[in-house]
Amino acid sequence: MTALLALSIPGANAGSLPWYEQSDPQARDSQVNVSGEPASGTTQDGQVRGLIDAHTHLMSNEGFGGDIVCGETFSEDGIESALVDCDSHGSDGRTALIENLTKLEGKGPFDPHSTQLWPSFEDAPKWSSLTHQQMYYRWVERAWRGGQRIMVADAVNNNILCSLPTQVNKHSCNDMDTVRRQVQETKDLEAFIDERHGGPGKGWFRIAYTPQEARNYIEQGKLAVILGMEISNPFGCGVALGVPKCTKKQIDAGLDEVKNLGIRSMFLCHKFDNALCGVRFDEGTQGVIVNIGNFLNTGSFWQVEQCRTDLHDHTVAGGVVPPDVAKAFPVQVLPVYPEGPHCNKRGLTDLGEYALRGMMDRGMLVELDHQSVKAAKRTMEILESEGYPGVVSSHSWMDKSFTERIYQLGGFVAQYGHDADSFVAEAAAGDDLREEYDVGYGFGMDMNGFGGTPPPRPDADERPLVYPFTPVVGEGSIERQVTGERVWDYNSDGVAHYGMVPDWVEDMRSNGGPAGQEVVEDLLRGPESYLRSWQNTASWEPEQDLTKGARPSASSVQWSLGGAFRAGNAIDDRRNTRWASKWGDDAWWQVEFDTPRQVSRITLDWERAHAEDYRIQTSLDGADWQTVHTVTGSDGGIDTIRIDPTSARQVRLVTDKRATKWGVSLHEVTITS
Repeated sequence: MTALLALSIPGANAGSLPWYEQSDPQARDSQVNVSGEPASGTTQDGQVRGLIDAHTHLMSNEGFGGDIVCGETFSEDGIESALVDCDSHGSDGRTALIENLTKLEGKGPFDPHSTQLWPSFEDAPKWSSLTHQQMYYRWVERAWRGGQRIMVADAVNNNILCSLPTQVNKHSCNDMDTVRRQVQETKDLEAFIDERHGGPGKGWFRIAYTPQEARNYIEQGKLAVILGMEISNPFGCGVALGVPKCTKKQIDAGLDEVKNLGIRSMFLCHKFDNALCGVRFDEGTQGVIVNIGNFLNTGSFWQVEQCRTDLHDHTVAGGVVPPDVAKAFPVQVLPVYPEGPHCNKRGLTDLGEYALRGMMDRGMLVELDHQSVKAAKRTMEILESEGYPGVVSSHSWMDKSFTERIYQLGGFVAQYGHDADSFVAEAAAGDDLREEYDVGYGFGMDMNGFGGTPPPRPDADERPLVYPFTPVVGEGSIERQVTGERVWDYNSDGVAHYGMVPDWVEDMRSNGGPAGQEVVEDLLRGPESYLRSWQNTASWEPEQDLTKGARPSASSVQWSLGGAFRAGNAIDDRRNTRWASKWGDDAWWQVEFDTPRQVSRITLDWERAHAEDYRIQTSLDGADWQTVHTVTGSDGGIDTIRIDPTSARQVRLVTDKRATKWGVSLHEVTITS
C-alpha cells in the first residue's frame, strides 16, 4: 500500500519507473490497462512492425467552431476538465442538433442523452455517437501500447456546419485558421506528454517531420505522428458559381505555409467541390446534407451525370429534402438527378493541377480519397507521368480500380475501420494484389470524424473477444479498458473510443479465422510500407525530359485564325498550347535528338481530340522504324507508356484511329530515359 501511494504522488520515485510509464501523472486520469514493455527495434532484415492508422482527427474538437466535437484530447486541468459535453447540448442533450442528426442509433432530432461524461460515461463516448471526443490522450496511449506505431493526424474542418445559425462558436470557421489551431494543439499535446514522462523528448508521442525521424521513433518503440490536412477550401481555394476564390500565388504561399507547419500529407478537396477539384459524393441522408452544404459553400448543387466508364462516384439522392434534415438547413429541394451510377462532372481543374504539382515539388504525400473519379483519374495520370510515388488512399473513399495503380507507383492503401468481420472480408479481397506488390496494409479509423466506428459484433455472445489478450507486437497483457467508473468491453461496446482499437484488431486475429490472421499480418507490415512510400517521395526528383532541345516535326498542322498548332507546341512546357493535326487518321508526330538517347518512358498529354488507337515507334536513322508499343482503346487524358530501355535518335507517335471527328491534338509530350 505504501508503494502504491508513493506512485500516486507526482514525481515520486520517478527514477525507478520504466520510460513508458508516467513519472509525473495527473491526480486523476484514465487507466491504460496494458502491461509489458512496448516492442522496439526492427526485424532481422531491418523492417519495423506494428499498426498504422492512416486517417484520424486527433484535434477535431478544435475544428467546426469548437462546439460540435465535445471534449478535449488533453487538459492541463485534468480529465474532468477535458472530457465534458458541449454547452450546446444543454442539460439533457435534446438541443444537440448535430449529434442527434448524425447519431447512428438515433431516433430523431430531439433525442435526449446524458450530458455527464467523467466519471460515469453513461452515453458517450460510444461507437454510434459522432460528436463526443473519442481520442483522449490516454486512450491513444492504449492504442500505442497495443501495437500501433504510426498515426496520421489530419487537421479537419467543415465551414458550413460551423456556420449554421444554431451554432455558438468558440473559434473561427475559416478552414486555414482551423488547420493552424489544430497543428499547434497537436504540438502542445506532444509537450504535455513529454512533461508527464520527464521532460522534452521523453514521451511516447512523437511528431515526425521526415520518414527517417518516423523510423527512428518506431524503432524506439514510440508512436510516430504524421501531420495531415483534410479541409474543403485549402488556401482559401473555394469556388463561387464556378469562379475560383484563389490564385496560383495564394496556392504557392499556402503550400509553403503548411509545409513549414509540419504538414506532410494533404487532400486537395474534401466534402465540397472547390477551385481545385470535384468531390466523390456521399450517399443516403448524409449525401443530402453534404450536397446542401455544397450549395451553401459554392452556390451550386453537385453537378451529376451518368458515368461513362466503369469508374463510379457514389450515387446520390435528389428531389425533396427529408423533413428532419430540412429543419436544420434553409433548403427544401435538391435537383432531380438521372438514374445512377453517378459521376461528378467536375474533375481536377487547372488550379488543381498547379496545386498537385506544387505538392510534388515539396515532397508531400497526395491523398487521393474524396476526389471525384474524374479528378482522381487525372491526378493518377499526372503522378504516373512523373513516376511520383507519394500517393495514399487512407480510408476507402476512392474507386477501388485505382488500387493497383497506387501500388504500381509505390503508394500506400488503407481501409476504412469497418466492423471486424467486414474489414477482414474487404481486406481479404485485396490479398493477391498486396502479395504481388509485396506491400503491407493499414486502417483509417476516421476517429473523431463523422463516419462512425465499429459497433459490437452481433454474435459476441457466441464468439466473444476473450480478455486478457497479448499485444500484436511485443509481450504483455491487455485487459478491459477502465476510465473513471466505466469499464469498456469490446463485446458490448465495440470501438467506443480510440483505446479500443487493439481490441478490434485482436478480434480479427482471434475470431476472424485464417483470413483474419492473414489480414492482421498484413496490417503489421503496414508501417514499413508507408515509410518506404514516404521515403521514396522525399527523395523523388523529376527525371530529365529528353525532348528539351530536340527537333519536333509532324505529318500535318491544323491552321486557325489564332495561328498554327505547330509541332513544337507539344514540347514547350506550356499546357495551354498544343499541336493539332489536320482532320483525318494516320497522322504522326515525332522528335529527333542530336545523338541516340536511351528511352524508357513516353508521356502523352492529350487534348480532347485524342487518338483511340496508336503506335510508338523508334529509329536510329529516320528510315528504319521499330514499333515498341501499341495502344488500343485509349480514353485520352494522360497516357504514360513504359517500354524496355531502347536506344533511339527519333521517337514517333503514329495514330491509327481518331477518337473524335477532328484530327489528333497533344498538349505536351515528355520522354525520359
